[in-house]
Amino acid sequence: GFPPLQGHVVRNWKVRWFVLLQDKLLYYKIEGGKKEPSPKGRILLDGCTIICPCLEYENRPLLIKLKTKTNTDYFLECCSREERDSWALDITGAIHAGHPVQVQELHRMKNSFKLLENISLHNIVERMYDSSTGIKLTRNLDQGNRYKETFTGSALVDWLISNGFAVSRFEAVTLASMLMDENFIRPVGVRSTEATRSSDPSEKFLDDSTALYMFAESSKKNTSSKEEVSFNISELSGTIVKQGFLVKQGHKRKNWKVRKFVLRDEPAFLHYYDPTKEDNKPVGGFSLRGCLVSALEDNGVPAGVKGNVQGNLFKIITKNDIHYYIQASSKAERVQWIEAIKPLT
Repeated sequence: GFPPLQGHVVRNWKVRWFVLLQDKLLYYKIEGGKKEPSPKGRILLDGCTIICPCLEYENRPLLIKLKTKTNTDYFLECCSREERDSWALDITGAIHAGHPVQVQELHRMKNSFKLLENISLHNIVERMYDSSTGIKLTRNLDQGNRYKETFTGSALVDWLISNGFAVSRFEAVTLASMLMDENFIRPVGVRSTEATRSSDPSEKFLDDSTALYMFAESSKKNTSSKEEVSFNISELSGTIVKQGFLVKQGHKRKNWKVRKFVLRDEPAFLHYYDPTKEDNKPVGGFSLRGCLVSALEDNGVPAGVKGNVQGNLFKIITKNDIHYYIQASSKAERVQWIEAIKPLT
């Protein structure tokens, strides 16, 4: 199964299902949670250039850009960094299929990525916080400003290597910049902040004793609550009433992600799944008892909603007053979901 990515032709973002063949990338529309039988379009890979990460959109770090031989640009947005990197490698592999030297180069690259895939960033941050073996926080001066509780770039690189999270300084820098991209750590002071503007990902984080960083506040809260969500078997025992792909706003970092939603009755629950994970376990869900569900008007973005919103929004407020913001791909789809959810509240 291939995860839905977002395609781009008329400057608006749409969820599309991509299938990579030897020489082309096909994309399909998703209707009612299923991909349509015939492709909506194709991107020919011969003579294509790939740019990843693509930094043209400030608030979309998970983009891949493809420039075709005829100079058409496609922007594809993935659900996670791992997914972005693995698509980028596979697409690059297809583009270079006729050039064995580049293919070897690619396998080397792919193997060096492997190291990062099986390391949990949460795990690293948790270790960094450890009072005895974690990273030492010190006071530092930067251009006359005094910062408490910071560490230098080179101190973090040393720490990552000595704790076995990376084998080379280059790898440690890659890992540190991932920690920065995922908002676990942030640059402080002029030198490290300036570096984040570099277009070269390996220069965003500086292995340098004058570049200062600190923990981003959000990560302290994130690491203590375990990411694993456990579900009661009974919650998942109801009859499936409706399912399909919708785009949901995250609670912590208000970013939008494609999720597969499954609506069940008796008991009435709405669960959502990460389409890029094979394990088929929900990543979230809630009881519909006592929920309020309503469409949000498309003129103007409501408070609590951030980022790039195309409209067709609706909102569910649970009995415990947790607000979920969800985008459907069309007005009709929004109506169908609201009408399916309402009777179960």
